[in-house]
Amino acid sequence: MNNLKNLVMKGEFYILEFLKHSSPIIQLAWSFSCIFFIIIAMLIMYLKYLRNHLRENEKIKAKYQEDYESYLVTYLYSGNEDGSFSPEQQLIINELKKSVADPFKRKIIISTLLKLRNEISGEIAESIDKLFIKLGLLRYSLAKLRNEKWDIIAIGIRELTQFKIKGVHKIIINNINHPKREVRKEMQLYLVHLYAFKGLEFLNVLETSLSEWDQIQLLEILQLKNDPQIADIKPWLKSSNDSVVIFTLKLAKVYNQFEAKGELIKLLNHKSEDVRVNAISALSHLNIVEAKNILKNNFNERSHEEQIAFLKMMENVYENNDKPFLLEHIHHKSFEIKLLIMEILKHINFEEYTLYEIELKKMLTA
Repeated sequence: MNNLKNLVMKGEFYILEFLKHSSPIIQLAWSFSCIFFIIIAMLIMYLKYLRNHLRENEKIKAKYQEDYESYLVTYLYSGNEDGSFSPEQQLIINELKKSVADPFKRKIIISTLLKLRNEISGEIAESIDKLFIKLGLLRYSLAKLRNEKWDIIAIGIRELTQFKIKGVHKIIINNINHPKREVRKEMQLYLVHLYAFKGLEFLNVLETSLSEWDQIQLLEILQLKNDPQIADIKPWLKSSNDSVVIFTLKLAKVYNQFEAKGELIKLLNHKSEDVRVNAISALSHLNIVEAKNILKNNFNERSHEEQIAFLKMMENVYENNDKPFLLEHIHHKSFEIKLLIMEILKHINFEEYTLYEIELKKMLTA
């Protein structure tokens, strides 16, 4: 054993002597190596501590969640028939209120409430919404709306949506033109989830763009709500926000808003090509024939996308007297437009179509 110690000491001595007589670059390299080694060792120890800490937190979280689930299930099935709180329910409320003050426990209570709410519906789901307010959790959600961090604001609005908290829409709508899209999206979803078509009133003052994905989500929610009270879409068709106009045109198609015919026709002269194309699509869906003559008269002045949209419209509203117009443009430079014209001619007169088809093939092979 002593021999081993002596060898180690001699080894250390030789290393120190080697470094002592080495060049400054080698000494510097060894110094950095030692520092990096110490840093790596400290990081390994910290990661090990962090992993153990997270595991402990998960165990604690699972334990609290199990307890809260038990409390909440008991709460849901121990109410009085008249809707008032039973003594057993009041005891559970008092017990949960003690935990609400702790941010860690409060977060677990909210997630447990949401988990149960997503699994049930009807009156029991409504009782969870009432419990959310009774526990004082509404105060914490509203406090998040005053936070400086945008992600906290978004979480606060989402909680109010998930627990169907009405009556706070005037506070939430303050975020209508928030610089962060995520906050604006949560605000829009809150209004439409809770108020359906009435919630779309935010379109009156929306200044930011409504993305394609946002439009799809809002339409899906509206269709799920199946609200018989359809809003008057005409004011939104006159909006200075192009994305609002495009979204409204989609509403016109989905809900067959023939009453907005006049406003839809006016949009054929809108400054935005996207709006004009979507307007043609809406007019086509509603079979508004008056738009056809307008588009025929200035067909050559229209963009390529508008011309295609118009010809797709003509597939639904073609007439025999459209044949001269179609023949006039059968030699259009766009192959896609040629095919659309041929298809319409085929519907108008199948016997003559074969002659047009031969002529077109000759032209393509020339």
